[in-house]
Amino acid sequence: MDKKLSSILKRVEKPARYIGGEFNEVEPFEGAFNYCVCFPDVYEVGMSNLGIKIVNEAIMSVAGAYADRCFAPWPDFGKELKEAGVELYALGNKKPLKTFDMLGFSLQYEMSYTNVLYMLDLAGIPLRREDRGDSFPIIQAGGPCACNPEPLADFIDIFIVGDGEESMKQLAELKIACLEKQEFLRRAAAEIPGAYVPALVDVKYGINGEIEGFSPDKRIEKALCRDLASAVYPKRFAVPTIEAVFDRGVLEVMRGCYRGCRFCQAGFLYRPVRERDAEDLVETAKSIMCTSGFDELSLNSLSTGDYSSLRELIPALKDALPNVNMALPSLRLDSFEGDFVQETRKSSITFAPEAGTQRLRDVINKDVSEEEIMRGVRQAFEQGYSTIKLYFMLGLPTETDEDLKGIRDIVFKIRDVYAARPNRLRSLKISVSVSTFIPKPFTPFQWERQASEQEVEAKIALLRKELHLRGVVLSWNDFALSEMEAVFARGDRRTGKVIEAAYRNGCIFDGWTHLFNAEKWYEAFRQTGVDPKAYTREWREDEVLPWDLIDVYVDKKFLLKERHAAYANAVTGSCLTGCKGCGLQKVYCPKKDELAAKKAANCKKEGE
Repeated sequence: MDKKLSSILKRVEKPARYIGGEFNEVEPFEGAFNYCVCFPDVYEVGMSNLGIKIVNEAIMSVAGAYADRCFAPWPDFGKELKEAGVELYALGNKKPLKTFDMLGFSLQYEMSYTNVLYMLDLAGIPLRREDRGDSFPIIQAGGPCACNPEPLADFIDIFIVGDGEESMKQLAELKIACLEKQEFLRRAAAEIPGAYVPALVDVKYGINGEIEGFSPDKRIEKALCRDLASAVYPKRFAVPTIEAVFDRGVLEVMRGCYRGCRFCQAGFLYRPVRERDAEDLVETAKSIMCTSGFDELSLNSLSTGDYSSLRELIPALKDALPNVNMALPSLRLDSFEGDFVQETRKSSITFAPEAGTQRLRDVINKDVSEEEIMRGVRQAFEQGYSTIKLYFMLGLPTETDEDLKGIRDIVFKIRDVYAARPNRLRSLKISVSVSTFIPKPFTPFQWERQASEQEVEAKIALLRKELHLRGVVLSWNDFALSEMEAVFARGDRRTGKVIEAAYRNGCIFDGWTHLFNAEKWYEAFRQTGVDPKAYTREWREDEVLPWDLIDVYVDKKFLLKERHAAYANAVTGSCLTGCKGCGLQKVYCPKKDELAAKKAANCKKEGE
């Protein structure tokens, strides 16, 4: 190890973040194609991310390709690297990032964008793509935020929009066959599904500043992994050198969601629903857990309770891994089953009603009744839970004070249910978390405005008054942070200069509340002459949207139809009640009716 680096490591917090050598990590080698996934957040967060594990597995499946990883250095380490003149390096082979053929940034959250620039800067790589010659690595990006690539278009050479299992493998194969950078980018844009090269697309603006269109007028179709069963999936997880945020094995049981909640971007981006085979999942889990030593296994998806083979999967996993604890993500109230929770017991349980009244739940297509809410918490209490966490949003379209007071009513009714239980050993604790609604691309609410700071403050004040109750804790997020997230979720290329200005002002790790500096961000908007309100306003339905050049196969007409249904308080329901004609059926959609029949058959069998 370099003497300078060795000296630095002795002076920083958690030096194990920067040394690599994790158990199960791939032995470094010099490949024909050398790729490094760059996760723009701290080591403990990145090591918990399944997506980057899948990407690296896809790269490594190509003969002659090597995949490494790098995480954003905490500010103390970043400062030391700068002062010592040591460039940011990959954890596996310890080589500077700028010696790799390609760096791939995982975009999980809009407020990580300054960390992309931070990592490039620490690596000695020019921030803007126009300033990088052929001697620098190709800078690639993917992940859910790549669905609107425009805010980072000035910094990224190529985006991969959609699933990475097949597209990243194709990317590696093409780079090995095509060494010249510009030729590679042209061919990738033409040949690889989901590949978007910003340098090949011009954005046309009108006199009023609105987008008029794109040249060439060709939509980028997302990469879609049709068969998860045969797709790459890591069978061994690298064990973090320090405790990660989620220090456990992870099984993705299915991808996509049937539900169609109108605010939920992931529910539309990851369509259609594709399930993994239960027997394969058990074998994968055995490999992950037996090679890692983890004592907890998480069953992940957007709605794990909808996985059609869940009733057979959990007992099979318990039989195969009797000493492993099972963890499910937060459950929909109408998919909550007491026997599932009994197998996955934790100290608290989380539900997400999202809205306080049935009317507003209908508006957002959260097809859950108050009766189902009470049934869910009643079953939780029967399993011995005494801590309930509830998630809601505020500032939703058509929301009134009565909808907010409905949150109080739900809390009161949960308290009544608990009070009626005999032999209560502990006091009931209810945690109510509210977040400001953020209109996101590719949702029926992508045209909506975001509530103003004054409106949000008034809503919080009302909730504080209504929920000033013993045993109830109310928490909410910072408005400025929500506003920034909305701006860059719906931003165009002009917002890229704001991101760069904010980084120059010292903004990094903006997703960390204690490091987020709102004033520096607002100063960046003033410096660049960009008005954040231009991106948080209500947009006309006939406007060209910055992400209209991306095709995720969900028809814009369908999203508009869903928006209009919201204002009519109409529930569309889930795909399991019949195809809603979102557009996926014209491209690829697994046999939803077969999955529904399979789930019904499993439930019937269990009842018998």
